Amino acid sequence: MISFILGTTAELIKIAPVYHGIRERGMRPKIWFTAQHVDEVADVLADLNMPEPDVWLVPEDKAHNLESPAQVPGWAAQVLRTAWSRRQELRAALTEDGRPPLVLVHGDTFTTPYGSLIGKRILKSRVGHVEAGARSGSILSPLPEELNRKIAAKIVDIHFAPSIREVNNLRNARGVVVDTEANTAIDAMRLAINGPLDVPNLPEKFGLATLHRFELVSRPDKYREALEILREQSRKMPILYMAGAPEREKIRSLGIGNIFDDQFIVQPKMRYLKFLPLVARAEYVVTDSGGLSAECYYLGLPCAVHRERTETPQHLGETVVLTEMRGDKLQNFLDTYQNRRGESWMDKYHPSEIVVDTLAQLGYC
Repeated sequence: MISFILGTTAELIKIAPVYHGIRERGMRPKIWFTAQHVDEVADVLADLNMPEPDVWLVPEDKAHNLESPAQVPGWAAQVLRTAWSRRQELRAALTEDGRPPLVLVHGDTFTTPYGSLIGKRILKSRVGHVEAGARSGSILSPLPEELNRKIAAKIVDIHFAPSIREVNNLRNARGVVVDTEANTAIDAMRLAINGPLDVPNLPEKFGLATLHRFELVSRPDKYREALEILREQSRKMPILYMAGAPEREKIRSLGIGNIFDDQFIVQPKMRYLKFLPLVARAEYVVTDSGGLSAECYYLGLPCAVHRERTETPQHLGETVVLTEMRGDKLQNFLDTYQNRRGESWMDKYHPSEIVVDTLAQLGYC
């Protein structure tokens, strides 16, 4: 039996094509949820035609979004406590169909190493890691993602790496390394890309911004600088800034809420299947999200990655630009984005098929 240990809406989205590929082979994999994200989970699962989690590793009635690093120790303790107290039940579920047990984790959230540890040490299962091997080269940037990836790589048995670069990063790793040729995000994108737009009074042309990572939002000078540059740019063409609750709270605490107006438009974050059609119709994107920068790369959409480092430098080039969190580089991108649109790769890659085919060859499905 295969079980996914996941904790965020982004993980659910990127693993959905793998989940459905396993279902098409006649299996019904489990979903065990660590509840890093809670608020939009039911809606995202419905959008993706996926079932509710089979097990909540944080009791559902106590679960809430993780919004600060200070909440992580208590969350981690609860996840491990639940996994340990229910270990016999979870082990039985992994062996109920007579196939070898396998736990699958994804990406680089806190759930990635914790899920790997639970699968390997508590449940005595083999562990696979989808989107494995990404490296920025610095433990501190981005923190904690780089550390999460490195810890998971020491535990898992099957590494599904999204390009030859990640394969090379894993050349000394234990277990099997599989090149999936791309991120499973590209398969998830096909579920949503042509959906309807759900933003009232949407400008005919617009830029799109999402800035939310702790490494940026926790530095008021850098965060304020980026927002001020975007506001000035919005005088030329409207910009939509998609802000979640933590960003809105930071904006309030910094006293800069008046930076937004009818040209620099703050919008609540949207569910993936609603958000991606908006991305596809934007003129450009400014983000600190590694996932969104990959999606822009696959679409050929001009994108500035406003971070000091990135774990996916293979996506960088004319279309996707790393600003190193410098205002002058962000401004340069905004001045030149018209010349940066690239080739779409949407029809070229099918990484989820490679993941599922590999699992079938190894006897897991």
